[in-house]
Amino acid sequence: MSRVVEVAAAVLQHSDGSFLLAQRPADKIWAGYWEFPGGKVEVGETAAQALRRELHEELGITVQHAYPWITRIFTYPHATVRLNFFRVTGWTGELHPREGQQFSWQRFPQVSVAPLLPANAPVLRALSLPSLYAISNIAELGEAAFVVRLDAQLQSGLRLLQLREKNLSREQMRALALRLLPKVRETEAKLLLNADIALAQEVQADGVQLNSGQLASLAKRPDVPWCGASCHSREELERAEALGCDFALLSPVLPTASHPGAAHLGWKRFDAMVAGISMPVYALGGLRVGDMETAWHHGAHGIALLRQAWV
Repeated sequence: MSRVVEVAAAVLQHSDGSFLLAQRPADKIWAGYWEFPGGKVEVGETAAQALRRELHEELGITVQHAYPWITRIFTYPHATVRLNFFRVTGWTGELHPREGQQFSWQRFPQVSVAPLLPANAPVLRALSLPSLYAISNIAELGEAAFVVRLDAQLQSGLRLLQLREKNLSREQMRALALRLLPKVRETEAKLLLNADIALAQEVQADGVQLNSGQLASLAKRPDVPWCGASCHSREELERAEALGCDFALLSPVLPTASHPGAAHLGWKRFDAMVAGISMPVYALGGLRVGDMETAWHHGAHGIALLRQAWV
């Protein structure tokens, strides 16, 4: 690989999920293409420092809240770039096109500007994933109570659910998935099934969550709209990347009620493991809703919850 140019890229986000795209000015390579704003990391800078400098120079804003997100390497004809993406949720100052560029606030999947810079286009899909990933807990709640709580959470904004009930037979899982799918689809949420690829395809679920064994043995990504992977190490994260998974869970971050005294990663190791990974990673294990911002600070896309998702 040729020398890699380090770049800091900003996903400026409003609370409604919209994000900012900027059009490259006429005097730059790829003029007219749309991208996430940012620029090269200079010698002696960290990516976070470069992000703040570039956004002030290009847009006239001062960053207040920026969280490390994903990293993507892309080879253009003229250079190979490593794009260090940050999600920026707070800033001061009014956006001002200091380099004469055009701005546009967009929402996935109804992106109305084109063409997109090739390195940035795949990021939109990752950006569409919500921050909270809930895992079903019928084993403890019972089906009737779970459905009531699911309805409430869907109405409150839950948009990503994994159906994971190892005590149920395949036929029971099939019936349950078919019962839940209409509820999920009404709110434009996504339902993924744990491990059973064929069943996910049969009931036309939104995807599948691969376990560690599947991650190690599969030769190619399952043919489903969304594919997650359950990981416990950097090696498994890299395997999920190579397989083409859309996102991963990394666990256990903190001690859990189900495995008291068992080893856990802690936030420092979690941070180190996800650094440089190209897909969104959810933190899982011993977490509560209030841990969301801590997770963002350590490079997580968001958090996954089991018991705490239904309190």
